[in-house]
Amino acid sequence: MAEKKIVIVGGGFAGINAAKKLGRARDCSVTIIDRRNHHLFQPLLYQVAMAGLDPSDIASPIRSMLNRYDNISTLLGTVESVDVDCRVLQTEVGVIPYDYLIVACGATHDYFGRDEWEDFAPGLKTIPQATEIRRRVLMAFESAERTNDLDEQKRFMTFVLVGGGPTGVELAGAIAEMARNTLKRDFKTIDASHAKVILVQSGDRILKQFPGPLSKYSKEALESLGVEVRLGDRVTDINGEGVRVGEQFIHARTVIWAAGVKANPIGKSLGAETDRAGRVVVQPDLSIDGHPEVFVIGDLAAAKDKDGNPLPGLAPVAIQQGHYVGKLIRAEVAGKITPTSRRPFRYLDKGQVATIGRRRAVMQSGRMRLKGTIAWLGWLLIHILYLNGFRNRFFVFLSWAWSYVTFARGARLIVAKAWKNSGTE
Repeated sequence: MAEKKIVIVGGGFAGINAAKKLGRARDCSVTIIDRRNHHLFQPLLYQVAMAGLDPSDIASPIRSMLNRYDNISTLLGTVESVDVDCRVLQTEVGVIPYDYLIVACGATHDYFGRDEWEDFAPGLKTIPQATEIRRRVLMAFESAERTNDLDEQKRFMTFVLVGGGPTGVELAGAIAEMARNTLKRDFKTIDASHAKVILVQSGDRILKQFPGPLSKYSKEALESLGVEVRLGDRVTDINGEGVRVGEQFIHARTVIWAAGVKANPIGKSLGAETDRAGRVVVQPDLSIDGHPEVFVIGDLAAAKDKDGNPLPGLAPVAIQQGHYVGKLIRAEVAGKITPTSRRPFRYLDKGQVATIGRRRAVMQSGRMRLKGTIAWLGWLLIHILYLNGFRNRFFVFLSWAWSYVTFARGARLIVAKAWKNSGTE
């Protein structure tokens, strides 16, 4: 039997877990392509942006993660397009043929047609973006320290977060805590605890994916940290001086975008149906219509649960989809199943969790709803367990323990580097 060539585009949760399931599979040659050399534990990226963790604590080289599998090759590069009829990928390093293709490129930020806002309000999807946000936040306090103009100090120490999802909530809470507990001791001219943090959400509540009572608790928890939560307000303009929210202009030198995502544009080259966010509409087995050899998983896939509801863009969804597709291809290559006998993907919802700050979090799993310290401890445990590798788990645990005891944030480094998101996988 001829060896099957399997190509995986993207080294995120979905791609990595698909690759691991195909590791050492007989008659399978696997190539995983990513434009970055590392797998990123994105749920903790905000902690890098808020100086709580170092980038190496939440990222692992893809090659080292997969080097024990002799049948898997790793390629650093960018995929430019896919020809599903000829079964080839056009990449910056040449044409790559495949028998099975797994596209797991993820998503990027959506500025709703106002891409020029990105210069003034970076999003948080990559390590360069995290270090850029960290630089802007820390430089805001440094700039406030250097001026005696009280109005300028106020502008520098005003932070606006756009978007009331988990990323916006976590960042807002972290900035408020860092200003009041950590940076307060670092500056002599200014009082960092006077920093103003504003979270803007166009909807009627934050964390709308959680039940109403947990959403309400989250808002109250943020407000107890001094965060101003503005609901029902839409951002209409962002520039170097601040943000226009409705008819009011808020002077702020630091704005962070956490209000929407769009799919990687490579999905459109597949020729399949896409939704409004550009995600590829997939079949129950996560393949695209008319091409059972092409799978789309992770944030790029517009998949549905057994009740027909869209699956959220969460790490557990991507992990389970990666496992499913890897096992499916392995079984198919071994002749145990055929494309017509595939069982549909079924997502096992284990719940969701979001942290607001120190001893403040919300958790939901089935009918179980937790908040406060017990939810926060659950959040810590879940994220430690999901991290890749003993070293990362050990050092993240030590960093969190030290921060809890001392309120210190050891990664307060101002580093200037390119941070904009550009290109495709």
